[in-house]
Amino acid sequence: MNRTGKLYVVGIGPGSYEDMTIRAVKALEESQVIVGYTVYADLVRKHFPDKEFMTTPMRREQERCRLAIDEAKKGKTVSMVCSGDSGVYGMSGLILQMARWDPELEIVIIPGVTAALSGGALLGAPLGHDFAVISLSDLLTPMDLIEKRLRTSAQADMIICLYNPSSKKRADYLKRACETVMEYKSPETVCGLVRNIGREEEEMEVMTLEKLRDAQADMFTTIFIGNSMTKEINGRMVTPRGYKHV
Repeated sequence: MNRTGKLYVVGIGPGSYEDMTIRAVKALEESQVIVGYTVYADLVRKHFPDKEFMTTPMRREQERCRLAIDEAKKGKTVSMVCSGDSGVYGMSGLILQMARWDPELEIVIIPGVTAALSGGALLGAPLGHDFAVISLSDLLTPMDLIEKRLRTSAQADMIICLYNPSSKKRADYLKRACETVMEYKSPETVCGLVRNIGREEEEMEVMTLEKLRDAQADMFTTIFIGNSMTKEINGRMVTPRGYKHV
């Protein structure tokens, strides 16, 4: 089969250059064109000033993917950048769907550090046992299904990591999620909140589930709700694995 161009779908991690993988950096160095959501493209622009950048605003995902595919079909090496990991609420699935009629196009998925991992590292060790990652964005998923997933995870005493917890149009979604989870978890459950991971405004806070219910959050906030064993140790959030004599 004759190949045309090459399309990388790159997870750039939480935002800082230091948290990008070596594979991600090499893919961007190799690329002639970098495509992405404006905010994410700006995170890497200064490190790759000689590249051509093509961006679209939020909610223009299909247009963005079409740009990347079309540029690669011209014979170019292209990178589509995604925050965190490209396969976790990222663009890799959409790229593969939209490019299914272009088998000659080489597509390479580059994994990245998703917010559950980078945010967890800031908080301490919240994900020491089984956990679920749930997005509170109901743009593509009905809210009743999101609430069902929250209830099921809480009932199973899983640690829950929440992406996209709030926005201007969804100002009360985090509060609603906490109230749903409290149907099965204690209000004293240890929780954590991390904002702007990997950026200058980065901050984290450990709190109870009851306090989390009224916390301020946005699309750049990641939430961690512990299980029944999660503890606060010296200001850090820790979920024990169950080792004896600790």
